[in-house]
Amino acid sequence: MFKKVLVANRGEIAVQIIRAIQELDMTAVAVYSSADQDALFVRLADESICIGGPQANDSYLNMTNIISAANLTGCDAIHPGYGFLSENPEFAELCQECGIKFVGPDPETIKLMGNKSNARETMKKADVPVVPGSDGLVTSLEMAQQVAANIGFPVMLKAADGGGGKGIRRVKNATELDKAYTDTKREAGASFSDDSVYLEKIVEDAKHIEMQVLCDEEGNVVYLPERDCSLQRSNQKVLEESPCILVSDSEREYLGSVVVKACRAMKYVNTGTFEFLMDKNHDFYFMEMNTRLQVEHTITEEITGIEIIKEQIKIAEGQSLTIRQNDVQINGHAIECRINAEVPEDNFRPSAGKIDYLYFPEGSTGVRIDTGIDSKSSISPFYDSMIAKLIVHMPTRVQAITKMKRALKEFKLDGIQTNRNFLLELMNDDHFQNGDFNTKYIETDFLSEGSHHAEKV
Repeated sequence: MFKKVLVANRGEIAVQIIRAIQELDMTAVAVYSSADQDALFVRLADESICIGGPQANDSYLNMTNIISAANLTGCDAIHPGYGFLSENPEFAELCQECGIKFVGPDPETIKLMGNKSNARETMKKADVPVVPGSDGLVTSLEMAQQVAANIGFPVMLKAADGGGGKGIRRVKNATELDKAYTDTKREAGASFSDDSVYLEKIVEDAKHIEMQVLCDEEGNVVYLPERDCSLQRSNQKVLEESPCILVSDSEREYLGSVVVKACRAMKYVNTGTFEFLMDKNHDFYFMEMNTRLQVEHTITEEITGIEIIKEQIKIAEGQSLTIRQNDVQINGHAIECRINAEVPEDNFRPSAGKIDYLYFPEGSTGVRIDTGIDSKSSISPFYDSMIAKLIVHMPTRVQAITKMKRALKEFKLDGIQTNRNFLLELMNDDHFQNGDFNTKYIETDFLSEGSHHAEKV
Protein backbone atom coordinates (compact mmCIF):
# COMPACT_ATOMS: atom_id res chain seq x y z
CA MET A 1 0.00 0.00 0.00
CA PHE A 2 1.21 3.49 -0.82
CA LYS A 3 1.86 5.83 2.07
CA LYS A 4 2.92 8.92 0.16
CA VAL A 5 2.04 10.04 -3.38
CA LEU A 6 3.58 12.98 -5.24
CA VAL A 7 1.35 14.99 -7.57
CA ALA A 8 3.34 16.01 -10.66
CA ASN A 9 0.90 18.66 -11.84
CA ARG A 10 -0.75 21.95 -10.92
CA GLY A 11 -4.08 23.77 -10.88
CA GLU A 12 -7.47 22.12 -10.62
CA ILE A 13 -6.31 18.60 -11.41
CA ALA A 14 -3.64 18.78 -8.71
CA VAL A 15 -6.38 19.80 -6.26
CA GLN A 16 -8.54 16.80 -7.23
CA ILE A 17 -5.65 14.33 -7.03
CA ILE A 18 -4.57 15.69 -3.62
CA ARG A 19 -8.11 15.26 -2.31
CA ALA A 20 -8.31 11.69 -3.60
CA ILE A 21 -4.93 10.80 -2.03
CA GLN A 22 -5.95 12.25 1.32
CA GLU A 23 -9.31 10.44 1.26
CA LEU A 24 -7.40 7.19 0.68
CA ASP A 25 -5.57 7.99 3.95
CA MET A 26 -2.27 8.68 2.19
CA THR A 27 0.02 11.71 2.35
CA ALA A 28 -0.16 14.08 -0.63
CA VAL A 29 3.00 15.85 -1.76
CA ALA A 30 2.75 18.82 -4.14
CA VAL A 31 5.51 20.10 -6.38
CA TYR A 32 5.23 23.65 -7.62
CA SER A 33 6.93 26.32 -9.68
CA SER A 34 7.92 29.68 -8.24
CA ALA A 35 4.87 31.17 -10.00
CA ASP A 36 2.56 28.80 -8.08
CA GLN A 37 3.98 29.17 -4.57
CA ASP A 38 0.71 30.65 -3.24
CA ALA A 39 -1.59 28.40 -5.30
CA LEU A 40 -4.54 26.56 -3.79
CA PHE A 41 -3.15 23.09 -4.54
CA VAL A 42 0.08 23.94 -2.68
CA ARG A 43 -1.92 25.03 0.37
CA LEU A 44 -4.06 21.88 0.31
CA ALA A 45 -1.15 19.40 0.10
CA ASP A 46 0.31 17.79 3.22
CA GLU A 47 3.81 18.63 2.00
CA SER A 48 5.10 20.77 -0.85
CA ILE A 49 8.40 21.46 -2.53
CA CYS A 50 9.45 24.04 -5.15
CA ILE A 51 10.97 22.43 -8.24
CA GLY A 52 11.90 25.41 -10.41
CA GLY A 53 11.01 28.65 -12.13
CA PRO A 54 7.72 29.67 -13.74
CA GLN A 55 8.42 28.23 -17.19
CA ALA A 56 7.07 24.67 -17.51
CA ASN A 57 10.41 23.38 -18.81
CA ASP A 58 12.04 24.52 -15.59
CA SER A 59 9.44 22.98 -13.30
CA TYR A 60 6.49 20.79 -14.33
CA LEU A 61 8.43 19.28 -17.24
CA ASN A 62 11.67 18.99 -15.26
CA MET A 63 11.87 15.23 -14.76
CA THR A 64 15.07 15.29 -12.71
CA ASN A 65 13.69 17.82 -10.22
CA ILE A 66 10.38 15.96 -9.86
CA ILE A 67 12.08 12.61 -9.22
CA SER A 68 14.46 14.30 -6.76
CA ALA A 69 11.47 15.79 -4.92
CA ALA A 70 9.81 12.36 -4.75
CA ASN A 71 12.97 10.79 -3.34
CA LEU A 72 13.55 13.64 -0.91
CA THR A 73 10.04 13.35 0.51
CA GLY A 74 9.96 9.54 0.49
CA CYS A 75 7.13 9.06 -2.00
CA ASP A 76 6.01 5.60 -3.13
CA ALA A 77 4.26 6.82 -6.28
CA ILE A 78 3.79 9.75 -8.65
CA HIS A 79 0.45 10.73 -10.16
CA PRO A 80 1.01 12.80 -13.33
CA GLY A 81 -2.57 14.04 -13.85
CA TYR A 82 -3.06 15.15 -17.46
CA GLY A 83 -0.82 17.25 -19.69
CA PHE A 84 2.81 17.92 -18.76
CA LEU A 85 4.55 14.52 -18.24
CA SER A 86 1.41 12.34 -18.10
CA GLU A 87 2.07 10.73 -21.51
CA ASN A 88 5.86 10.89 -21.47
CA PRO A 89 7.29 7.34 -21.69
CA GLU A 90 10.74 8.56 -20.66
CA PHE A 91 9.33 9.92 -17.39
CA ALA A 92 7.37 6.72 -16.71
CA GLU A 93 10.55 4.74 -17.33
CA LEU A 94 12.56 7.03 -15.03
CA CYS A 95 10.00 6.45 -12.26
CA GLN A 96 10.36 2.71 -12.83
CA GLU A 97 14.16 2.87 -12.65
CA CYS A 98 14.01 4.86 -9.41
CA GLY A 99 11.61 2.43 -7.72
CA ILE A 100 8.71 4.90 -7.76
CA LYS A 101 5.35 3.70 -9.07
CA PHE A 102 4.03 5.73 -12.01
CA VAL A 103 0.24 5.97 -11.74
CA GLY A 104 -0.57 5.02 -15.31
CA PRO A 105 0.30 2.38 -17.91
CA ASP A 106 3.83 1.09 -18.51
CA PRO A 107 6.31 3.12 -20.61
CA GLU A 108 6.05 0.78 -23.62
CA THR A 109 2.28 1.22 -23.84
CA ILE A 110 2.54 5.00 -23.48
CA LYS A 111 5.10 5.08 -26.28
CA LEU A 112 3.02 2.81 -28.50
CA MET A 113 -0.17 4.88 -28.13
CA GLY A 114 1.70 8.21 -28.12
CA ASN A 115 2.78 7.67 -31.70
CA LYS A 116 -0.53 8.11 -33.50
CA SER A 117 0.61 6.22 -36.59
CA ASN A 118 1.67 3.17 -34.52
CA ALA A 119 -1.54 3.42 -32.51
CA ARG A 120 -3.56 3.20 -35.73
CA GLU A 121 -1.70 0.09 -36.82
CA THR A 122 -2.13 -1.50 -33.37
CA MET A 123 -5.86 -0.87 -33.47
CA LYS A 124 -6.17 -2.27 -36.97
CA LYS A 125 -4.53 -5.51 -35.79
CA ALA A 126 -7.04 -5.66 -32.92
CA ASP A 127 -9.93 -5.28 -35.42
CA VAL A 128 -10.80 -1.81 -34.17
CA PRO A 129 -12.22 0.30 -37.04
CA VAL A 130 -9.88 3.16 -37.98
CA VAL A 131 -10.26 6.19 -40.23
CA PRO A 132 -9.04 5.35 -43.78
CA GLY A 133 -5.54 6.69 -44.28
CA SER A 134 -1.87 5.92 -44.79
CA ASP A 135 -0.41 2.58 -43.74
CA GLY A 136 2.08 3.98 -41.27
CA LEU A 137 4.02 7.20 -41.81
CA VAL A 138 3.96 9.38 -44.92
CA THR A 139 7.64 9.85 -45.73
CA SER A 140 7.48 12.09 -48.78
CA LEU A 141 5.25 14.59 -50.51
CA GLU A 142 4.83 12.16 -53.42
CA MET A 143 3.62 9.47 -51.02
CA ALA A 144 1.18 11.93 -49.40
CA GLN A 145 -0.21 12.82 -52.83
CA GLN A 146 -0.66 9.17 -53.73
CA VAL A 147 -2.44 8.25 -50.47
CA ALA A 148 -4.69 11.31 -50.70
CA ALA A 149 -5.60 10.48 -54.29
CA ASN A 150 -6.48 6.91 -53.27
CA ILE A 151 -8.71 7.74 -50.30
CA GLY A 152 -10.08 11.02 -51.64
CA PHE A 153 -10.07 14.59 -50.35
CA PRO A 154 -10.54 16.23 -47.91
CA VAL A 155 -7.74 14.74 -45.79
CA MET A 156 -5.96 15.55 -42.56
CA LEU A 157 -2.19 15.60 -42.12
CA LYS A 158 -1.22 14.81 -38.53
CA ALA A 159 1.99 14.71 -36.51
CA ALA A 160 2.71 11.14 -35.45
CA ASP A 161 3.58 12.32 -31.93
CA GLY A 162 0.91 15.02 -31.96
CA GLY A 163 -1.39 16.34 -29.30
CA GLY A 164 -2.98 19.53 -28.03
CA GLY A 165 -4.21 20.51 -31.46
CA LYS A 166 -0.68 21.00 -32.84
CA GLY A 167 0.78 19.44 -35.98
CA ILE A 168 -2.57 19.13 -37.74
CA ARG A 169 -3.55 20.48 -41.17
CA ARG A 170 -6.84 20.11 -43.02
CA VAL A 171 -6.28 19.75 -46.76
CA LYS A 172 -9.17 20.30 -49.17
CA ASN A 173 -7.46 19.47 -52.46
CA ALA A 174 -4.22 18.47 -54.16
CA THR A 175 -3.18 22.11 -54.64
CA GLU A 176 -3.13 22.70 -50.87
CA LEU A 177 -1.23 19.52 -50.09
CA ASP A 178 2.28 20.76 -50.96
CA LYS A 179 2.30 23.64 -48.49
CA ALA A 180 0.35 21.71 -45.83
CA TYR A 181 2.86 18.85 -45.91
CA THR A 182 5.81 21.23 -45.39
CA ASP A 183 4.01 23.23 -42.67
CA THR A 184 2.86 20.15 -40.74
CA LYS A 185 6.32 18.62 -40.70
CA ARG A 186 7.84 21.91 -39.57
CA GLU A 187 5.32 22.35 -36.75
CA ALA A 188 5.62 18.71 -35.71
CA GLY A 189 9.40 19.00 -35.48
CA ALA A 190 9.20 22.22 -33.47
CA SER A 191 6.48 20.97 -31.11
CA PHE A 192 7.43 17.33 -30.58
CA SER A 193 11.07 17.04 -31.74
CA ASP A 194 9.82 14.57 -34.36
CA ASP A 195 8.60 15.69 -37.77
CA SER A 196 6.99 12.33 -38.70
CA VAL A 197 3.49 12.67 -40.11
CA TYR A 198 0.67 10.45 -41.30
CA LEU A 199 -2.46 11.09 -43.33
CA GLU A 200 -6.14 10.36 -42.70
CA LYS A 201 -9.34 10.94 -44.60
CA ILE A 202 -11.57 13.56 -43.00
CA VAL A 203 -14.84 12.08 -41.82
CA GLU A 204 -17.31 14.88 -42.57
CA ASP A 205 -20.13 15.90 -40.23
CA ALA A 206 -18.69 13.80 -37.42
CA LYS A 207 -19.22 13.58 -33.67
CA HIS A 208 -16.22 13.20 -31.36
CA ILE A 209 -17.16 10.28 -29.13
CA GLU A 210 -14.80 8.89 -26.51
CA MET A 211 -14.92 5.97 -24.11
CA GLN A 212 -12.88 5.55 -20.95
CA VAL A 213 -11.64 2.23 -19.59
CA LEU A 214 -10.35 0.90 -16.28
CA CYS A 215 -7.97 -2.08 -16.44
CA ASP A 216 -6.19 -3.90 -13.64
CA GLU A 217 -3.05 -6.05 -13.67
CA GLU A 218 -5.11 -9.25 -13.72
CA GLY A 219 -6.64 -8.45 -17.10
CA ASN A 220 -10.02 -7.24 -15.84
CA VAL A 221 -11.38 -4.49 -18.10
CA VAL A 222 -14.39 -2.24 -17.54
CA TYR A 223 -15.60 0.38 -20.01
CA LEU A 224 -17.47 3.47 -18.87
CA PRO A 225 -20.30 5.32 -20.70
CA GLU A 226 -19.31 7.38 -23.73
CA ARG A 227 -18.75 11.12 -23.70
CA ASP A 228 -19.71 13.53 -26.48
CA CYS A 229 -16.78 15.95 -26.88
CA SER A 230 -17.79 17.37 -30.27
CA LEU A 231 -17.95 21.03 -29.28
CA GLN A 232 -14.41 22.18 -30.00
CA ARG A 233 -12.46 25.22 -31.13
CA SER A 234 -9.02 24.87 -32.75
CA ASN A 235 -9.14 21.14 -31.90
CA GLN A 236 -9.54 21.98 -28.20
CA LYS A 237 -12.62 20.81 -26.31
CA VAL A 238 -14.96 23.51 -24.99
CA LEU A 239 -17.82 21.52 -23.50
CA GLU A 240 -18.39 17.82 -22.89
CA GLU A 241 -21.41 15.75 -21.93
CA SER A 242 -22.31 12.18 -21.07
CA PRO A 243 -24.01 10.15 -22.31
CA CYS A 244 -24.26 11.16 -25.97
CA ILE A 245 -27.94 11.59 -26.81
CA LEU A 246 -27.41 10.12 -30.30
CA VAL A 247 -25.72 6.87 -29.18
CA SER A 248 -28.08 3.95 -28.60
CA ASP A 249 -27.69 1.23 -25.97
CA SER A 250 -26.63 -1.29 -28.61
CA GLU A 251 -24.07 1.14 -30.07
CA ARG A 252 -22.69 1.74 -26.59
CA GLU A 253 -22.31 -2.00 -26.05
CA TYR A 254 -20.63 -2.38 -29.44
CA LEU A 255 -18.16 0.41 -28.70
CA GLY A 256 -17.54 -1.09 -25.27
CA SER A 257 -16.77 -4.49 -26.75
CA VAL A 258 -14.33 -2.88 -29.20
CA VAL A 259 -12.34 -1.03 -26.52
CA VAL A 260 -12.28 -4.04 -24.20
CA LYS A 261 -10.89 -6.19 -27.01
CA ALA A 262 -8.24 -3.56 -27.76
CA CYS A 263 -7.21 -3.28 -24.09
CA ARG A 264 -6.83 -7.04 -23.76
CA ALA A 265 -4.79 -7.19 -26.96
CA MET A 266 -2.41 -4.56 -25.53
CA LYS A 267 -2.51 -5.93 -21.96
CA TYR A 268 -3.39 -2.39 -20.94
CA VAL A 269 -3.23 -1.41 -17.25
CA ASN A 270 -4.75 1.61 -15.43
CA THR A 271 -7.12 4.11 -17.07
CA GLY A 272 -7.16 5.29 -20.67
CA THR A 273 -9.54 6.85 -23.16
CA PHE A 274 -10.31 5.78 -26.73
CA GLU A 275 -11.35 8.62 -29.02
CA PHE A 276 -13.59 7.92 -32.02
CA LEU A 277 -15.27 9.82 -34.81
CA MET A 278 -18.91 8.88 -35.36
CA ASP A 279 -20.22 9.73 -38.83
CA LYS A 280 -23.80 10.52 -39.79
CA ASN A 281 -24.44 6.79 -40.36
CA HIS A 282 -23.25 6.06 -36.79
CA ASP A 283 -20.15 4.26 -37.98
CA PHE A 284 -17.28 4.62 -35.52
CA TYR A 285 -13.63 5.24 -36.45
CA PHE A 286 -10.72 5.14 -33.99
CA MET A 287 -8.67 8.36 -33.83
CA GLU A 288 -6.32 7.95 -30.88
CA MET A 289 -5.95 6.68 -27.34
CA ASN A 290 -4.98 8.89 -24.42
CA THR A 291 -3.03 6.89 -21.83
CA ARG A 292 -3.94 9.17 -18.94
CA LEU A 293 -6.72 10.84 -17.03
CA GLN A 294 -8.89 13.13 -19.14
CA VAL A 295 -9.95 16.67 -18.27
CA GLU A 296 -13.57 15.56 -18.71
CA HIS A 297 -13.39 12.47 -16.47
CA THR A 298 -15.67 14.47 -14.14
CA ILE A 299 -18.86 13.88 -16.12
CA THR A 300 -18.20 10.13 -16.17
CA GLU A 301 -17.73 10.19 -12.40
CA GLU A 302 -21.02 12.04 -11.99
CA ILE A 303 -23.20 9.64 -13.98
CA THR A 304 -21.55 6.43 -12.71
CA GLY A 305 -20.56 7.32 -9.13
CA ILE A 306 -17.06 5.89 -9.80
CA GLU A 307 -14.17 7.99 -8.46
CA ILE A 308 -11.68 7.50 -11.27
CA ILE A 309 -8.59 9.04 -9.63
CA LYS A 310 -8.98 6.74 -6.63
CA GLU A 311 -9.38 3.76 -8.96
CA GLN A 312 -6.16 4.77 -10.75
CA ILE A 313 -4.23 4.79 -7.48
CA LYS A 314 -5.68 1.45 -6.35
CA ILE A 315 -4.78 -0.17 -9.69
CA ALA A 316 -1.24 1.24 -9.42
CA GLU A 317 -1.00 -0.39 -5.98
CA GLY A 318 -1.74 -3.72 -7.65
CA GLN A 319 -5.31 -4.03 -6.39
CA SER A 320 -7.92 -5.83 -8.48
CA LEU A 321 -10.89 -3.94 -9.84
CA THR A 322 -13.85 -4.25 -7.49
CA ILE A 323 -16.11 -2.88 -10.24
CA ARG A 324 -17.57 -5.24 -12.81
CA GLN A 325 -19.25 -4.24 -16.07
CA ASN A 326 -22.71 -4.92 -14.68
CA ASP A 327 -21.99 -2.45 -11.87
CA VAL A 328 -21.60 0.40 -14.38
CA GLN A 329 -24.92 2.13 -14.84
CA ILE A 330 -25.87 5.46 -16.39
CA ASN A 331 -27.53 7.70 -13.85
CA GLY A 332 -28.90 10.84 -15.48
CA HIS A 333 -27.00 13.30 -17.65
CA ALA A 334 -23.87 15.37 -16.95
CA ILE A 335 -22.37 18.40 -18.72
CA GLU A 336 -18.99 20.06 -18.18
CA CYS A 337 -18.10 23.61 -19.23
CA ARG A 338 -14.43 24.61 -19.28
CA ILE A 339 -14.08 28.10 -17.81
CA ASN A 340 -11.02 29.74 -19.33
CA ALA A 341 -9.23 32.99 -18.57
CA GLU A 342 -9.48 34.34 -22.09
CA VAL A 343 -11.06 37.05 -24.24
CA PRO A 344 -13.40 35.48 -26.82
CA GLU A 345 -13.97 38.81 -28.62
CA ASP A 346 -10.20 39.08 -29.22
CA ASN A 347 -9.70 35.64 -30.81
CA PHE A 348 -9.75 34.01 -27.36
CA ARG A 349 -6.57 35.77 -26.24
CA PRO A 350 -5.43 34.54 -22.78
CA SER A 351 -6.20 36.88 -19.88
CA ALA A 352 -3.81 37.00 -16.91
CA GLY A 353 -3.79 39.02 -13.69
CA LYS A 354 -4.97 39.12 -10.10
CA ILE A 355 -8.48 38.11 -9.14
CA ASP A 356 -10.34 40.98 -7.46
CA TYR A 357 -13.57 39.11 -6.72
CA LEU A 358 -14.67 35.51 -7.20
CA TYR A 359 -18.01 33.80 -6.69
CA PHE A 360 -18.70 30.18 -7.63
CA PRO A 361 -22.36 28.99 -7.72
CA GLU A 362 -21.87 26.28 -5.09
CA GLY A 363 -24.43 24.85 -2.69
CA SER A 364 -26.93 23.46 -5.19
CA THR A 365 -28.01 19.93 -6.02
CA GLY A 366 -26.24 18.69 -9.11
CA VAL A 367 -23.53 21.36 -9.30
CA ARG A 368 -19.83 20.53 -9.01
CA ILE A 369 -16.89 22.89 -9.43
CA ASP A 370 -13.34 21.64 -9.98
CA THR A 371 -10.90 24.52 -9.73
CA GLY A 372 -7.40 25.47 -8.69
CA ILE A 373 -8.25 29.08 -7.84
CA ASP A 374 -9.86 31.01 -5.01
CA SER A 375 -10.33 34.69 -4.15
CA LYS A 376 -6.63 34.99 -3.26
CA SER A 377 -5.35 33.68 -6.59
CA SER A 378 -3.60 35.28 -9.52
CA ILE A 379 -3.86 33.88 -13.03
CA SER A 380 -0.39 33.23 -14.41
CA PRO A 381 0.48 33.80 -18.08
CA PHE A 382 2.78 30.76 -18.06
CA TYR A 383 0.22 27.92 -18.20
CA ASP A 384 -3.01 26.73 -19.77
CA SER A 385 -5.89 29.22 -19.62
CA MET A 386 -8.41 26.82 -18.02
CA ILE A 387 -9.12 27.99 -14.48
CA ALA A 388 -12.17 25.92 -13.56
CA LYS A 389 -14.56 23.22 -14.70
CA LEU A 390 -18.25 23.75 -14.02
CA ILE A 391 -20.08 20.42 -13.97
CA VAL A 392 -23.79 19.77 -13.61
CA HIS A 393 -25.52 16.42 -13.15
CA MET A 394 -29.29 16.08 -13.39
CA PRO A 395 -31.81 13.32 -14.20
CA THR A 396 -32.30 14.56 -17.79
CA ARG A 397 -30.31 16.53 -20.36
CA VAL A 398 -32.92 19.31 -20.46
CA GLN A 399 -32.65 19.71 -16.69
CA ALA A 400 -28.85 19.67 -16.91
CA ILE A 401 -28.86 22.47 -19.50
CA THR A 402 -31.25 24.55 -17.37
CA LYS A 403 -29.07 24.04 -14.30
CA MET A 404 -25.89 24.91 -16.23
CA LYS A 405 -27.39 28.14 -17.54
CA ARG A 406 -28.32 29.22 -14.02
CA ALA A 407 -24.89 28.29 -12.66
CA LEU A 408 -23.07 30.17 -15.43
CA LYS A 409 -25.20 33.27 -14.81
CA GLU A 410 -24.30 33.20 -11.12
CA PHE A 411 -20.58 32.63 -11.66
CA LYS A 412 -18.70 35.89 -11.18
CA LEU A 413 -15.01 36.73 -11.53
CA ASP A 414 -13.57 40.26 -11.55
CA GLY A 415 -10.03 41.27 -12.43
CA ILE A 416 -9.61 39.17 -15.55
CA GLN A 417 -11.82 38.19 -18.46
CA THR A 418 -13.34 34.75 -18.98
CA ASN A 419 -15.36 32.83 -21.58
CA ARG A 420 -18.43 32.77 -19.29
CA ASN A 421 -20.73 34.61 -21.72
CA PHE A 422 -19.47 32.53 -24.65
CA LEU A 423 -20.45 29.35 -22.76
CA LEU A 424 -23.80 30.80 -21.76
CA GLU A 425 -24.62 31.66 -25.37
CA LEU A 426 -23.62 28.13 -26.34
CA MET A 427 -26.07 26.78 -23.74
CA ASN A 428 -28.82 28.88 -25.31
CA ASP A 429 -27.99 27.81 -28.87
CA ASP A 430 -30.78 25.84 -30.57
CA HIS A 431 -28.37 23.45 -32.30
CA PHE A 432 -26.71 22.60 -29.00
CA GLN A 433 -30.02 22.09 -27.26
CA ASN A 434 -31.16 19.74 -30.05
CA GLY A 435 -27.86 17.83 -30.13
CA ASP A 436 -27.44 18.96 -33.74
CA PHE A 437 -23.71 19.77 -33.85
CA ASN A 438 -20.44 18.24 -34.99
CA THR A 439 -16.74 18.84 -34.32
CA LYS A 440 -16.66 21.91 -36.58
CA TYR A 441 -19.93 23.51 -35.45
CA ILE A 442 -18.41 26.19 -33.19
CA GLU A 443 -15.95 27.38 -35.82
CA THR A 444 -18.09 27.12 -38.95
CA ASP A 445 -21.48 28.14 -37.56
CA PHE A 446 -21.62 29.39 -33.98
CA LEU A 447 -18.71 31.87 -34.14
CA SER A 448 -19.69 33.10 -37.58
CA GLU A 449 -22.96 34.51 -36.28
CA GLY A 450 -21.18 37.71 -35.22
CA SER A 451 -21.69 37.66 -31.46
CA HIS A 452 -18.78 38.83 -29.31
CA HIS A 453 -19.31 36.02 -26.75
CA ALA A 454 -17.22 38.00 -24.25
CA GLU A 455 -17.25 38.64 -20.53
CA LYS A 456 -16.99 42.37 -19.83
CA VAL A 457 -15.06 43.22 -16.67
